[in-house]
Amino acid sequence: MSSPPTRSNDGREGLPFPHRHLTGISGLQPHEIAFLLDEAEQWVQLNRGTAKHDDRLAGLTLINAFFENSTRTLLSFEIAGKRLGADVVNMAVAQSSVKKGETLIDTAITLNAMRADMIVIRHEASGAVQLIADKVDCPVLNAGDGRHEHPTQALLDALTIRRRKGRINGLIVAICGDVLHSRVARSNILALTALGAEVRVVGPPTLLPPAIERMGVTPFTDFDSGLDGADVVMMLRLQRERMAGGFVPSLREYHALYGLTHERLKKAAPDALVMHPGPMNRGVEIASDVADDLERSAITEQVEMGVAVRMACLDVLTRARRGVKGW
Repeated sequence: MSSPPTRSNDGREGLPFPHRHLTGISGLQPHEIAFLLDEAEQWVQLNRGTAKHDDRLAGLTLINAFFENSTRTLLSFEIAGKRLGADVVNMAVAQSSVKKGETLIDTAITLNAMRADMIVIRHEASGAVQLIADKVDCPVLNAGDGRHEHPTQALLDALTIRRRKGRINGLIVAICGDVLHSRVARSNILALTALGAEVRVVGPPTLLPPAIERMGVTPFTDFDSGLDGADVVMMLRLQRERMAGGFVPSLREYHALYGLTHERLKKAAPDALVMHPGPMNRGVEIASDVADDLERSAITEQVEMGVAVRMACLDVLTRARRGVKGW
């Protein structure tokens, strides 16, 4: 196999998005993040129309290699690829050679030999996506790796906020709950601070990463104080599958102290937007009547924006491969 590409942007300087892969928000400039959000706007409109199809990726093959279970993200990428005309293949990892002991690098080499034009990867190990990106010749997009990053989730959240609030710069965003285990929180912190938001992280001491202040956020262990005046309240799921030990005394006590209810929401700004990346633990981190409040909750809109953002990423990352002028 020829020398593997890196994620450098050699020869792409001056492009609105000069990166070969999208493995994380880390390393992106604010204008590059904004460019992807702007590109997604056209797909929001297409997806709301009757004919939800564009042929610009016709003839290209997209492989969704999900080594970790997913419903929303996998379906969203599949819909995005098909609406752009790509041939979409979902890799059945449960039946793959990974289960037979094949190494991740060997899997990457195998996928590369199949001449895919784009690979979307979700993996339970932090850094796994970058490892594959360094071994293949096509663009790689991170659909979530361990506790590391989930860049398209942060992009769709930013797009949702921008469309609902008209801006991101200057907003107070409270990211609440299990921040310690959340790649969504990490990517959102990187994206929202880059775009000028004031970000708070709120949760019990056991679920806040040590020295989180270094990421430019303000930590709160008191829920009410963290919500005070917030323009956006983003709740996170308790990721019990990643917990080894007692991070919270009980789900009932956690809800009493850190669950978002309408009464608690009064601490935030009067028009505060409620968000959640899903899947939700109703009655744990968020009450059902808050999640289903059509005036305050943007949770279903986040899902809608996810398809548009992923269409934009697939389009942008394959432009050089498709010979688009200027790329």
